[in-house]
Amino acid sequence: MNAAVSKDFRQFRKHGSAPVKGSLQRFGQGTTENHFIIQERDRAGLANIKLANCYDKSNRKYEAASAYRDAGNCYKKTSTKQAIECLDKAVNMFLGNGKLNMAARYCKEIGEIYEQEQNIELATEYFERSAELFISEEATASANLSKQKVAQYSAQLAKYPKAIAIYEEIARHSVNNNLLKYGVRGHLLNAGLCQLCKGDVVAITNALDVYQDLDPTFSRTREFKFLANLAAAVDEEDVAKFTDVVKEFDSISHLDALRTTLLLRVKDALKAKELEEEDLT
Repeated sequence: MNAAVSKDFRQFRKHGSAPVKGSLQRFGQGTTENHFIIQERDRAGLANIKLANCYDKSNRKYEAASAYRDAGNCYKKTSTKQAIECLDKAVNMFLGNGKLNMAARYCKEIGEIYEQEQNIELATEYFERSAELFISEEATASANLSKQKVAQYSAQLAKYPKAIAIYEEIARHSVNNNLLKYGVRGHLLNAGLCQLCKGDVVAITNALDVYQDLDPTFSRTREFKFLANLAAAVDEEDVAKFTDVVKEFDSISHLDALRTTLLLRVKDALKAKELEEEDLT
C-alpha cells in the first residue's frame, strides 16, 4: 500500500463512524441537536465511502464491502437513496468475495428500506434476491422469512399464482422440520385465501385435498375448517354466511392485515356477483 493510501486509511478509520456515537452522547433530541446529528451521520457516511474506495484500491474487497455497509448504515436516517446505493455496492462486493450469506443479509436490509418507503415492487425484488442467496447457503429459516415477504407482497399486488406457489413451497419445506412445522398451517391458510381470491371454488377444493396430503394433521386444524367453510360460502354465493364464518374465526384467531385484505377482496367479489344477479332479475 503506498504512503498516500496508507494515510487515508488511518484518517478514515479514525473518523469513519466515531463522530455519530460521540454526538449522540453529547447532545439531546432538540431541533438544533438533531440537525447536528444528521450532519455528523452524513459526514461519517462520506468518510466510510472514502475508506471503502481506499480498501478497493488496495484490493481488500471484504474490507471495502464492510465500509460500504457501514456507510449505508450511517445514511439510513438521513438519505434512503444513499443508504441503498452503499448497501447495494456492499452486496455486490460481498458476492464477488464469495460471502453469500452477507450479501443475502444486506439484500434483505435493502428490501426493508424499500418496504419502509412503500416501494413494494423493489422491496419484493430484493427480498426475492435475498431468499435465493440464503437458499444457496442452506439458511432455510432466513430464506423462509424473505420468501414470506415475497409471497405477502405478491398477494397484495394480486399476483396470486406466485404467492400460492411460494406459500405452498414454504409449507412443503417446513412440514418435516421440528422448528418450522408449527408455521405450516399458517402458510397453507395464506395459500388457500389466495386461491379464494382467484374466484375458483374447484381450485380451492382441490387445494385442500393437496394440503391434507402435504400435512396429514392439517385437516384437524381450525385453519382447514375455516377455508372449507369459506369455500362453501363462496360456492353458495352467500355473503352473510361468508361474513359469519370470518367473524367466528377472527374471534378466536385474530386475522392480520394481509388476511383481512384478501378476505375483503373475496367478499367484494361476492357482493358484486350478488348485485349483478339482482340486476338481471
